[in-house]
Amino acid sequence: MKFAYSLKQKVKIAVLLFFIMTCSVLIRILEDKSVKNMNESFITLYNDRLVPAMDLYHIVENLYARRNIIESVLYSGAAAGNLGLKQHLSRYNHNIDSLLKKYEKTYLVQQEKVQLKDLKQNLRAILLMEQNLVSNIYNNQASAALQLYESEGKILFGTATRHLTKLMDTQKQVGDQIIEQTEKIVSGTKIYSNLQLVLAILIGILIVSILFTSNVVNLKNDKYNLN
Repeated sequence: MKFAYSLKQKVKIAVLLFFIMTCSVLIRILEDKSVKNMNESFITLYNDRLVPAMDLYHIVENLYARRNIIESVLYSGAAAGNLGLKQHLSRYNHNIDSLLKKYEKTYLVQQEKVQLKDLKQNLRAILLMEQNLVSNIYNNQASAALQLYESEGKILFGTATRHLTKLMDTQKQVGDQIIEQTEKIVSGTKIYSNLQLVLAILIGILIVSILFTSNVVNLKNDKYNLN
């Protein structure tokens, strides 16, 4: 009777031990998934937020360079031919186009897609304005070129800057969201680690219980045999 009771207790402990081990395996799977998600978040944060933000900064640099060289010709009386105005503007335009194509390949939220579309339309308008302005300059129509820049150029460049600022702000907002998600993943990973620690302690307690039950039964059997 005592042996049957002991066996029954051992079976209960064994079932409970198996359940705990199964939970431990499931927790490990969830933990691995969390680590994978966290790694993907860091990759996304770098490839789709940090690098594109730097590209936007370089677009701003090239945009200001375009504006500065135009103003140096219009306001400083610099010789357009000696400066190679067409060549300079062409180089800056090429740089901006390359950066935009690179930027388009990254992951963009809907808000960014709309803002990028507005920026590209604005840049096309700037390009057309520049072509007319350069034509006036090389045809010795400095007053017409100056009027064109004053009436259209400044507005277009200012609008482009605002579009780029909006894109940068969106980059920051989405980046903050990714960081917040990553923090939640890290918190979840800590919970999984704590659960694994608790389960390990329970497994230890159950092993001790099994050993204790076995020793008690053996002791009782020895007493019974002595009697």
